Amino acid sequence: MAADGYRIGLLFSQLSLTADVETSQANATQLAIEEVNAAGGINGVPLEPVTLEIGFKPDDYRRAAESLCDVERVRALFGTHMSSTRKAVLPVLESRRKPLFYPTLYEGFEFSPWCFYTGAAPNQNSLQLARHVLAHYGKRVLFVGGRYVYPYESNRIMRDLFEQAGGEVVAEFHLPFLASDDAFDQVMHRVRESAPDAIYSTMVGCDTPQLYRAYRKAGFDPARTPIVSLATNEADVAHLTPEQAEGHLCAAPWFDTLDTANSRQFVTRYRARFGEQAAITAGAEAAYFQLHLYANAVRHGPDDSLEALRQMLFSISFEAPQGKVAIDTETQHTWLWPRVARLNAQAHFEIIQQSTEAVRPDPWMVEHQLGCF
Repeated sequence: MAADGYRIGLLFSQLSLTADVETSQANATQLAIEEVNAAGGINGVPLEPVTLEIGFKPDDYRRAAESLCDVERVRALFGTHMSSTRKAVLPVLESRRKPLFYPTLYEGFEFSPWCFYTGAAPNQNSLQLARHVLAHYGKRVLFVGGRYVYPYESNRIMRDLFEQAGGEVVAEFHLPFLASDDAFDQVMHRVRESAPDAIYSTMVGCDTPQLYRAYRKAGFDPARTPIVSLATNEADVAHLTPEQAEGHLCAAPWFDTLDTANSRQFVTRYRARFGEQAAITAGAEAAYFQLHLYANAVRHGPDDSLEALRQMLFSISFEAPQGKVAIDTETQHTWLWPRVARLNAQAHFEIIQQSTEAVRPDPWMVEHQLGCF
């Protein structure tokens, strides 16, 4: 350990399709680092974050990870957002034997001994959203998303869940990144033709507001046919008018409107540090608590080897803004608190359903079936 700082690498881009949410994750990581250092760092040694300018392609994240490991000699890495970027950097981390903390919901069905997953697994968001839609809207759904691994795999999971309940997918669209207005208008045309009960969106980043604007322009009623999503977040909603946002649904472990003491304090500290209008997302909340979990594990372990880190992470928990969280010993995913929220007339997430306890991650959906509706 260097005498002047305990070096860790941050893998967030300000140039990617998901730059807004990655900025929220970088901010939350920085906030947690400052809190750890104010409390004495790692046994008296401050955390020293190392950041590089990262482009918008998966290979840009891979090259940044290589430089952080080989040149900057960081001890661990935190970040990436899209599944394509996570998959690009995992071989680097595995070859350099450095842990990655990944703070974003994803499609599941993955395990790396070098990765700790702190975003929602499918049984912690897909299951809850599907149940809510089936119970309150109906069994016919239309899929729209991008052309990369997360939309394809998340759609596969959601299709299975709806078909278990006797539902059907009436159409499925995969649009290119930065799709044209005409492409979204074509999706809305198919919505009008097929009349689904809900539109399941796996659009991410700056493509997300385009979908909601096209929906509003087409004149559909979210009380009857809402857009439902796991990926839409506060950073995306900031680019919508209240009329474009109102009535649509999202599932996540945390929303910035969660009214608990820990959550309110987190929001207050974040906005005092980064501005009253700064968007705070579920990915930011995960980025925040994973840094604290890491610091606590290294602080109390015999060393910072992967085995020591893993064993300490398995033995501790943290009172996160969403509730008490802990890393699962079998999967290296995190026990989380699923919630479903609806956007209200002020374009704020209003929580309408939430778990009364933390839910064990099941990234392979082995023990989770939907049941009959």
